[in-house]
Amino acid sequence: MKRKKGFFSISAVAEMFDIHQQTIRLYEREGLIAPKRSDGNTRLFSEEDVNKLEEVIYLTHKLGINLAGVQMVLRLQKQIKKLQKDMNSAFEATHQDLIKEQIIRKNDVRDAAQQLAKLKTKAHNSAQQDAPLEPTIVDDKWEVEYDD
Repeated sequence: MKRKKGFFSISAVAEMFDIHQQTIRLYEREGLIAPKRSDGNTRLFSEEDVNKLEEVIYLTHKLGINLAGVQMVLRLQKQIKKLQKDMNSAFEATHQDLIKEQIIRKNDVRDAAQQLAKLKTKAHNSAQQDAPLEPTIVDDKWEVEYDD
């Protein structure tokens, strides 16, 4: 159902859903809806109020749930939304922690690779300085003399 934006009077809302105004007042007394009030104490239904009323009407008229059941359904929906928000926050925090951990591990690997490259270069340079060996031929065989 397409509705205009703004505030609606109780008579407009009752006509919108084809229910009696007293039914809407009952839902308000039971705390299922809470429309705002004008300075003259007239009920002003926002788009959000109308959507909530539509849900209450669906639960009571279409599904046959009594008012206590509707209160329970609405309370559980609110708890589910809170849990979903909490879970999304936890997932986001975990995701951020994983990104940080990934960066740390990449830096650790890079540092280790740099250290390994330095060690290899140092070992290579040391080997070249320590043993400039010249092979010699003795009796048609190659021999290398090693310094002790």
